[in-house]
Amino acid sequence: MTSETGFIDVPGGRVWFRSVGDGEGIPLLCLHGGPGFPHDYLEELEGLGDRRRVVFYDQLGCGKSDRPDDMTLWEIDRFVEELAVVREALGLERLHLFGSSWGGMLALQYVLDRRPRLESLVLASSPASSRRWTADCTRLLEAFPATMRETIRRHEAHGFTGCLKYSAALLPYYKRHVCRLDPLPEYVHRTFAAIDRNPEVYFTMNGPSEFHVVGTLKHWDIIHRLGEIRVPTLVTSGRYDEATPLIAQTVHDGIAGSRWVIFEESSHMAHAEEPERYMHVLDGFLTDVESRAASSEVTA
Repeated sequence: MTSETGFIDVPGGRVWFRSVGDGEGIPLLCLHGGPGFPHDYLEELEGLGDRRRVVFYDQLGCGKSDRPDDMTLWEIDRFVEELAVVREALGLERLHLFGSSWGGMLALQYVLDRRPRLESLVLASSPASSRRWTADCTRLLEAFPATMRETIRRHEAHGFTGCLKYSAALLPYYKRHVCRLDPLPEYVHRTFAAIDRNPEVYFTMNGPSEFHVVGTLKHWDIIHRLGEIRVPTLVTSGRYDEATPLIAQTVHDGIAGSRWVIFEESSHMAHAEEPERYMHVLDGFLTDVESRAASSEVTA
């Protein structure tokens, strides 16, 4: 498949992008999670490149993009503008928009703020409220041993979240609710290694963990606005996902006509944990949306 890479000037610096494939379908633009996790863990989606152009970019502050030392840049409104600039620069007049976790939050805010033309919206394990997210992640944590929970809470209370004991205490939660594969695929491991080296964006916008959201996203909540979205939408989540069924159902119920698919053997990275089924579901949804749009154009 054909591949193209390059840089795009956005507010605050330059972002790196990669475009894969040249299929005749409408392009798919992929928004990675975090904030601050580079796109690497989404590489499985390149498999759709034989059907359509698949575009990734590392959001400002992570991966191969610039990493400016300006904490004021790490606000959701700037990332919405960044997305708009990237889309225009790549000439994506028609596109499907895919958002994973935080990427889905960004996609939702973009749709609500900019009212862009989209063929479809895919929300992969994404919440519509930081408060709901924190509450459900905290509830999941209660199933783990008391000693683990106490270590986490003690370190957070005293601001010792950079301690190795804190990271070690979080690991069982991540293995159960973020990615259940053992060993991790190389492309997923690459993402985690990158965030360990460069956690500034994640810490500034989220905080040190899912249970201690103290950053600029702390009060983000668009549940009451989900009904404004009029784009064909696919919601995906895993049975063991930290984006719990309650979180996914809230998004599904709020967006009229949306589809919701649960991946029974997955947690937060269903595209990596059940790649064959995920790609089948995703490709089927995109193809169906395009077929319906083509039929409507012929009728019109």
